[in-house]
Amino acid sequence: MKTVLITGCSSGYGLETACHFHAQGWSVIATMRTPRPDLLPPSPRMRVIALDVTRPESIAAAIQAAGPIDVLVNNAGIGVVGAFEATPMTTAREVFDTNTFGVMAMMQAVIPQFRERQAGMIVNVTSSVALAAMPLAGVYTASKTAIEGLTGSVAFELAAFGIRVKLVEPGYGPTTRFTENGGARMQGLIPEAYAPFAQPIFEAFARPAAVTTETDVAEVVWQAANDRSERLRFAAGPDAVALAATRQSEFH
Repeated sequence: MKTVLITGCSSGYGLETACHFHAQGWSVIATMRTPRPDLLPPSPRMRVIALDVTRPESIAAAIQAAGPIDVLVNNAGIGVVGAFEATPMTTAREVFDTNTFGVMAMMQAVIPQFRERQAGMIVNVTSSVALAAMPLAGVYTASKTAIEGLTGSVAFELAAFGIRVKLVEPGYGPTTRFTENGGARMQGLIPEAYAPFAQPIFEAFARPAAVTTETDVAEVVWQAANDRSERLRFAAGPDAVALAATRQSEFH
């Protein structure tokens, strides 16, 4: 039986992904800052462990408690919406601490055991903003695009040890906590000068042409985690798939 460790399982993509892997017969280690076992199916194959990816001591304790794993899914993330000009560097650092440095730290924590076994899989969940720029999301986009570059580079390094690294790029999912979390961080981040520009964008956010669901992402993470090819990127959701196809056609 294979074991997967998933970060950010208290809601959204992480919660659904944990349930999906469990339904497929895997042993699941669902991590979250504040453990809530009641959110997940009661099962000897489902363990809930406390983990804050911004704290090295929390990462070390979680990896030790988890024991050997076969797959790491880096899903934990936070959002911020607002004009870049008005986004404080403290907010930018907060976003990067989770979305970028948290992912890096988790990767470094599991690579040694994967390298020793000459096997393992890392799946990094980023965003479709890495496929096409989205206004009023500059800091968030930067944090996710950094992981795209890192993943592509590290995939080459780790292939020699039998370790695979994949990217899952979800599309726009207003039912997840991104909008909620982003809203909590956008107080004062839309200066009056930007209001005429921002209003139609937020109206478009409220009426998306396509929506990426938690199930869409969970199924694609599962696909990526079981992929044995050299494929790196996996778009998740109809809008992300369309953006990926458009981007690919631009290079032909």
